[in-house]
Amino acid sequence: MDKFSNHVRNVLHGFFLSVGTTIAEPSTILPLIVNYFSGSSLLVGFFASLLRGGAIVVQLFAAFLAQSYPLMLVYLRRVFIIRFLSWFLIGVAIFFLGNDHPNLTLLCIGIGLFIFSFSAGFGAIYFKDIIAKIFSHKFRGKTMAYRQFFSGFGGLISGALAGIIIDSFDAPLSFAYLFIISSFIMAFGYLAVGTINEPIKENVSVREKSFNTFLANAWKLLKSDTDLQIQLVTFLLAYGYLIALPFIILDAQNKIFLDGVAVGSLITTQMVGAMLSNFLWGVFSGRGLNKLTANISIFLQILAIVMAFFSTTLYEYMVIFFLIGAAIDGNRIASGNLILELAPSKKRPIYVAIQMNTISFGLFFSLFGGIILHFFSYTILYGSTIFVLSIALIFSLKLKDKNQAEEDEVATEEENKKKELKEVETELKEIEILETELKEVEIVKTEEEKEKSQIS
Repeated sequence: MDKFSNHVRNVLHGFFLSVGTTIAEPSTILPLIVNYFSGSSLLVGFFASLLRGGAIVVQLFAAFLAQSYPLMLVYLRRVFIIRFLSWFLIGVAIFFLGNDHPNLTLLCIGIGLFIFSFSAGFGAIYFKDIIAKIFSHKFRGKTMAYRQFFSGFGGLISGALAGIIIDSFDAPLSFAYLFIISSFIMAFGYLAVGTINEPIKENVSVREKSFNTFLANAWKLLKSDTDLQIQLVTFLLAYGYLIALPFIILDAQNKIFLDGVAVGSLITTQMVGAMLSNFLWGVFSGRGLNKLTANISIFLQILAIVMAFFSTTLYEYMVIFFLIGAAIDGNRIASGNLILELAPSKKRPIYVAIQMNTISFGLFFSLFGGIILHFFSYTILYGSTIFVLSIALIFSLKLKDKNQAEEDEVATEEENKKKELKEVETELKEIEILETELKEVEIVKTEEEKEKSQIS
């Protein structure tokens, strides 16, 4: 456990994956791509949801299968192959179809994004279980902070590369090159994790006879665990920033001139925010302060959306994307660490699947954002986002860190001991009272006997 080689592979995976996926960032470039082919805010929201939300339909089923696997890496490698091909073929479709067949191009992009995201539903379950096996509780926060720091650094490179490609080639060829080049870059990250040293998991669950039975057991588990319920509500609503995020870049495009350099600057700024914030998140995580990380991250999201109301310059939008980058990474670290702390090792795939499957519905907030913007305005869009995030912030105050949970258990035990002591003291006092009463009765009897003897 905590091998340096595994730590390096984890960090390299985050770095190359960030370089690859940031090139089609759903908060910047992807909205520009979809807007180029369609001009519809509804489709922008829909495609942003596709990139992140396809995993919802499969995560619980993936956990059902994975709970009895002693090794996960062999299945994770298959996921990597599928993700590489789906991302690469999006670029190929844009290259060959492009302007001649815009509707067909959008269809191919949508299918590719769905497959890319759908396969991540399996990959997330496998990856988190591997991370929990190869890193201890204390080191896990450290390695994930390093991972996200270098992911942010990879995002800097990605932002610069995206800006160069957009400036060097006309659309849609520039979009095609973005996907094709980035698919090979992220492949290096897949190779890094694909060669990780995974130990055999000895404490595995016996798989239920059917998926329906698994779902029933998962529902019972959810109803019985209040702390899990609070986490689900918090991090589901924390995705509320996605109501507005894909459209901030379009709002900026209406207010200021956005060329390739400007777009690259916004991506780079977001990645700088993610990278620098991980110094703070790493310190908090190392001290077990994941609740505080969630509190601050959600507050930063609210602050960024408030700024979007009034921003009219590139520099103001750079601040917005800086805050968003910091907040996204903070939420990711907090939610990942808190669920691994809460889940028993035997039930870890189920806990992870329940949380990821539930909060992943928040990834479709972009779709609601598109509907809001289509029928109303940016003011209503930003106001709705702030309202949802404010509720998330309130619930985040109820989260419990592992240290806090342990302190609560100790406090509960102490309270129980105090109650027991009070009960014992009460019983002793009652016994003393009874003894006193018995002594008084004996004294009275003795005096009566004396009086009788005197009379006789």
